[in-house]
Amino acid sequence: MTTRRNFIKKTAAGLTALAIHPAWASPSPKGASVKQNYVSNRPAAASRHFTSTAVEQTIAKVKAKIKDPKLAWMFENCFPNTLDTTVNFSIRNGKPDTFVITGDIEAMWLRDSSAQVWPYLPLTRSDEELKQLIAGVINRQTQCILTDPYANAFYAEPNPKGEWAGDLTDMKPMLHERKWEIDSLCYPVRLAYNYWMMTGDMSVFDTDGWRKAMNLVIKTFREQQRKEGLGPYKFQRLTERQLDTVNNDGYGNPVKPVGLIASTFRPSDDATTYQFLVPSNFFAVTSLRQIAEIAGKVLGDATLAGESNALADEVNSALKQYAVVKHPKYGKVYAFEVDGFGNTYFMDDANIPSLLAMPYLGSVAKNDPVYLNTRKLVWSKDNPYFFSGKAGEGIGGPHIGYDMIWPMSIIMRAQTGNSDDEIRNCLRVLRNTDADTGFMHESFHKDDPTHFTRKWFAWVNTLFGELIVDLERKGKTDLINSI
Repeated sequence: MTTRRNFIKKTAAGLTALAIHPAWASPSPKGASVKQNYVSNRPAAASRHFTSTAVEQTIAKVKAKIKDPKLAWMFENCFPNTLDTTVNFSIRNGKPDTFVITGDIEAMWLRDSSAQVWPYLPLTRSDEELKQLIAGVINRQTQCILTDPYANAFYAEPNPKGEWAGDLTDMKPMLHERKWEIDSLCYPVRLAYNYWMMTGDMSVFDTDGWRKAMNLVIKTFREQQRKEGLGPYKFQRLTERQLDTVNNDGYGNPVKPVGLIASTFRPSDDATTYQFLVPSNFFAVTSLRQIAEIAGKVLGDATLAGESNALADEVNSALKQYAVVKHPKYGKVYAFEVDGFGNTYFMDDANIPSLLAMPYLGSVAKNDPVYLNTRKLVWSKDNPYFFSGKAGEGIGGPHIGYDMIWPMSIIMRAQTGNSDDEIRNCLRVLRNTDADTGFMHESFHKDDPTHFTRKWFAWVNTLFGELIVDLERKGKTDLINSI
């Protein structure tokens, strides 16, 4: 049975003997790659799914400024990986249409597809074809939401014999998987809103489709506030893996209807413990504000704008009351999950939205005192899914399990950090834990980066490229070259 977690590469030699001191703690780490000739691992030009002039120019410009040959090689491989290998662009019904797979799974996640093309948004101003590609992603996501707002992943065409067709939920032929995750509806809003902000193009909102989809988003969020019963969604799967199914006949652990939105699953596609997933509720507030702005300024729909803002106000108020909890060591922090009854889960998961990544998504300010306390908590051994070893340190999650660090968490630490030393250490770990593949991975073992999961995971590849580009844009090339 094939799932997101099963793409695991294990070396026959087992764990490599590394230096006593962590490799990531030294500018010239023992155990770092000694490879000299870094030849591009990108597909041949004729085999690439999509080529953007602006992206190629960015690669050439940024790579030329990176002195470390391995880091430059990794950037060249990773930044265009989404375009090189995962996008399929066409014109459908006279409109751009783009289907985006995650990499090693032939399905489109609303979350992943949004995040995969996100770093290219600033380049749409100078590349009309790239602009059309991203408009196509927005159009496809709109149709996905209209198909089923509770689904997280979709096929390009109907597939009645899909991998999870037997799940005990309301499966449809277009659905790859139907795990209800709040962020699945937030990411398309984030992409559409910022596409509009970046380009001024309102064509993605030019039919009733987007308006209907956003009304479905609000309807779904309200259903999952659980004020009028459990709502229409339930999910069970025949599996030996606990977090791939849901207890209580598919409805999950009880929540008290306090205004927060229940998320049956996390962005890791793992079931929640307490269904009020805090970082996803923060993300929902941001997305609802963006829906309201588009509704008012583009659609002229005062009703949709009013409903969006009202729901955002309600969820935000509930977050202030229930999401901030006093930790015995760190003081006031944001909990990872709560249930409204007083139960609280202190942890963080590497997948985004996470507590660590909230400033990256515009949910809280980087200098928010509660966030800063939370950041200390989640990047410490007081987070049960924080791991530290000979190869590096970072956050993982139950999706892969003990001792497996997700590069995504290290990238988010760099994106949300203010310390050059902190960012420098993150870059060092990322450079030294690719197992000489030139790409990021879903996770790697804390003591041995040659033990990793998912050799083709486009989201984290592009995310790494985004980090390098962001640092270059901020004039931090010297920081990149000081690792």
